[in-house]
Amino acid sequence: MKLNELRDNEGATHAKKRLGRGIGSGSGKTAGRGVKGQKARSGVAINGFEGGQMPLYRRLPKRGFNNIFAKDFVTVSLARIQAAIDAKKLDAKAVIDSAALIKAGVIRRAKDGVRLLGDGEVKGKLSFDIAGASKPALDKVEKAGGSVKLPEAAPEKPSKKAKAE
Repeated sequence: MKLNELRDNEGATHAKKRLGRGIGSGSGKTAGRGVKGQKARSGVAINGFEGGQMPLYRRLPKRGFNNIFAKDFVTVSLARIQAAIDAKKLDAKAVIDSAALIKAGVIRRAKDGVRLLGDGEVKGKLSFDIAGASKPALDKVEKAGGSVKLPEAAPEKPSKKAKAE
């Protein structure tokens, strides 16, 4: 093979259509754009426009709600924590908190806190200092002799009904 023999595979490149080059070319005059109107001109941006009819995205009802105050917790399973302890990335005797989990590479970032989930088993006594935990996770950790320290929940405000009484 020589440099002057190098070329693309057959069919790898497509020849550009030469538009508007006479009626005999097959794509002359309107150049494949149909006739007149907004779409035949340049600079058309009409996504979602249905010719004056009420567009679909406005005909359908709005649903749902996005709570901007919702906490975004990182979930970690007991199985994942036990695997990190077995791999000697986490110290079972120290308190396991978000900083320890980040250092061990179990999670990337803490977001609004770490929430413990109950899938998997723990072998030793572990003490956690985290933002939340599921009921099965709490039961399994306490059954193994460990403890989970959760932040104190804010006291609930009395309802209007309670104030009236």
